[in-house]
Amino acid sequence: MLSIVVPVFNEVESLEELHRQIQDVAEKNDIEYELVFVDDGSDDGSWRIIRKISKKNDNVSGIRFRRNFGKAAALTAGMRAAKGQLLMMMDADLQDDPEEIPRFLKKLEGGFDVVNGWKERRLDPWHKVYPSKVFNWMIGSLTGLHLHDHNCGIKLFRRVVHDEIQLYGELHRFIPVLAHARGFRVAEVAVHHRARQFGHSKYGVIRFLRGFLDLLTVKFLTSFGQRPQHMLGAMGLLFFGLGILGLGYLSLLWVCMNILGLFEASPIGGRPLLLYSVASLLLGAQGLSLGLLAELLVAYTGQERDAFSVAETTGDSQTEFEFVTAD
Repeated sequence: MLSIVVPVFNEVESLEELHRQIQDVAEKNDIEYELVFVDDGSDDGSWRIIRKISKKNDNVSGIRFRRNFGKAAALTAGMRAAKGQLLMMMDADLQDDPEEIPRFLKKLEGGFDVVNGWKERRLDPWHKVYPSKVFNWMIGSLTGLHLHDHNCGIKLFRRVVHDEIQLYGELHRFIPVLAHARGFRVAEVAVHHRARQFGHSKYGVIRFLRGFLDLLTVKFLTSFGQRPQHMLGAMGLLFFGLGILGLGYLSLLWVCMNILGLFEASPIGGRPLLLYSVASLLLGAQGLSLGLLAELLVAYTGQERDAFSVAETTGDSQTEFEFVTAD
């Protein structure tokens, strides 16, 4: 069964129309589905509409947050309540076209685990389109997963993907990257992007700053999540080495000046290099210490995720690993 999770934040005008379109597509293509609305602290009557739709349709359910917790929290709650083995996330503003659902399912059947949408012809203002292109290029460069539109609101993936990745903050836009880092197969599908009919966009300029910080987080988690000392320790060694070189140079200079009497120069104590070398030495020691502490946390706090991802098993190993495999 396909579970469609729709985060909702002040989208009262579009909810009934969205449900009608999803229902029409499902009936026309014989798709068994459920629809889970998650009201992320709306104050415009969205919950009233969700309850109305849910009472009339057994395959529609709703979750209401006490306040706005963010899209990642809404998706996590919705997917936790969903019953299907295929999970689709879709925005509630009608810009995502439900007619694309059969194409996503067909692409997933081609042997993929995650299918990401790509707004090939994006109907957004230029100040959102061009920064988004730069952001997508940065994601591809840092993570190795090159997609046209990482932040597309419509995505389809298998439940096993959701079970192996953690969503918090605003990491929902990096689901394909997190899945790719775990070894899952990721594909993309060009989708029809529709103009917004109701309301206004919930995102502003600050979104891109947060996105960049989240990208750094994802890069660290995917590359060094199980071996933080490899990054923190490397930085610590770099600064520690620079500090040692600087102090070594100053020590050699002092010996030449005061013991061997080879030449005269300004006192070492007044040179900026001394301050920079000591600061670099301390920074390097801190980097190494933080790396060791991070390694202790990884080793002894009990990670919720394994450091590996199992694709399938055979024989007696099946009793140890229970999960859903891709047919």
